[in-house]
Amino acid sequence: MWLGGRLWLQVFGQVCSNLRRLTFDRTWGGRRGPMAETLSTGAEAASGLGAPAQQNGDAGGDARGEQPPGRPEPAGPGVEPAPGDAKQAAGSGEQAATAAPGPGKRKKRRGATGERVVPPPKKRRAGVSFGDEHFAETSYYFEGGLRKVRPYYFDFRTYCKGRWVGHSLLHVFSTEFRAQPLAYYEAAVRAGRLHLNEEPVQDLSVVLKDNDFLRNTVHRHEPPVTADPVRLLAENEDVVVVDKPSSIPVHPCGRFRHNTVIFILGKEHQLKELHPLHRLDRLTSGVLMFAKTAAVSERIHEQVRDRQLEKEYVCRVEGEFPAEEVTCKEPILVVSYKVGVCRVDPRGKPCETVFQRLSYNGHSSVVRCRPLTGRTHQIRVHLQFLGHPILNDPIYNSIAWGPSRGRGGHIPKTDEELLRDLVAEHQAKQSLDVLDLCEGDLSPGLPDSTAPSSELGKDCLGELAASAQKMDGAVEAGPQHLDTVPLASGKATEIDVVDQETDPLCAECRLVRQDPLPQDLVMFLHALCYKGPGFEYFSPMPAWAQDDWQED
Repeated sequence: MWLGGRLWLQVFGQVCSNLRRLTFDRTWGGRRGPMAETLSTGAEAASGLGAPAQQNGDAGGDARGEQPPGRPEPAGPGVEPAPGDAKQAAGSGEQAATAAPGPGKRKKRRGATGERVVPPPKKRRAGVSFGDEHFAETSYYFEGGLRKVRPYYFDFRTYCKGRWVGHSLLHVFSTEFRAQPLAYYEAAVRAGRLHLNEEPVQDLSVVLKDNDFLRNTVHRHEPPVTADPVRLLAENEDVVVVDKPSSIPVHPCGRFRHNTVIFILGKEHQLKELHPLHRLDRLTSGVLMFAKTAAVSERIHEQVRDRQLEKEYVCRVEGEFPAEEVTCKEPILVVSYKVGVCRVDPRGKPCETVFQRLSYNGHSSVVRCRPLTGRTHQIRVHLQFLGHPILNDPIYNSIAWGPSRGRGGHIPKTDEELLRDLVAEHQAKQSLDVLDLCEGDLSPGLPDSTAPSSELGKDCLGELAASAQKMDGAVEAGPQHLDTVPLASGKATEIDVVDQETDPLCAECRLVRQDPLPQDLVMFLHALCYKGPGFEYFSPMPAWAQDDWQED
């Protein structure tokens, strides 16, 4: 009887062990699909292949919208492959099928004849994973007080999102990537620009599977930014501190990649693998800190969470600001994450800003600002509410807010009407970049006065596909390294350079855009000081903040 009970216990133990193993395999073996969603690569909405939200950078500390310090960045669109990872992630199906599975990992199966075998998603490094191979994609040139980027070929990469599984490429492009008409993607297929699991796509009707890897080669253009240099204010073994010019984003986002502080520091100062420690809007200038290691980044983020850090800004606002200190505690609500617009609203998040007037020249005031919280556009929104918006704020001092321009929170229109009017105003000025938008981002409900110029008919694209194929040999060999291709001398050199900077499938190449004036890229908001335990960094007071400054 005792032996029988012992045998029963052994059998019961074996069954429990098998059940635990089966549960583990089902739980963790099925995680590859959702995990793949965290590995799509950045700036994806501007030209296709990626999530509609324009994000690019790094999952460890760099994302569009300039997240508050210490807040985890949104995983998903916006993870830049670490150097070498792309090749590994996009390896051959045979390598993926024969690789030995690690402990706890699901064994990779070899597909049947004709079945696609796809590589698993690769883990990305923490930090900002940009290196020499990314910095060498193109080069800068300076013209009319502007820093410009030579057009270049770029691969947008992404793993198949969970919501795409079971749908065709045609469906995905038509529903999520409207930056280009479907005729463009059809022409891109004929020209060999679209790849699925590193094989050229033959037909957009192909149905996507879990972990499919997509690559789209595009001809990329970036908006110009001010030619003012990114000056180093301090550097030690832990941090790099710079004086950021207005108009330059901190990290790759939307249409910006090389025209960002991260890339300029890497290309011109050989400073790489930097971790942004706090956020500055693209149009805001001043003190910007980076950590050199993840450990330093985490230490300072801990100080942010403990409210040990202080920031001080200076701005120039409309009218005569009150002489006494003013504290604004109005809650702020995000109207649109995509357009990047906020307003005061009781449903918003609590925030607080302390203002003190420094000078008044009879028309405008210079004001010192101390944000005690870190909401998006907090200083700008609070100044608008107080009736003293920043003098040249392209969003919060716009007529789109109505006659009072948002003073006291009075906005005589719905959020949808406000967004429509803001987009229409900046579209007319060819300044959609102020809203972090491009023409392809406009939904059918928004005015689109320039849509015909960015859409191409099928007949035109069909004729261009053949000439595009002639260039694809160079695209495959080195699509991103335009300036490293050996050039002949004399007249041939000029022709080669021109050919590499124009592309027959690129709608942007056929647009003639008027350059902004350098002064139009400056907003009168400047990060003057950033201090915490053991450090304090200052940036020089800008010219527009001087007592004797007069508006042109």
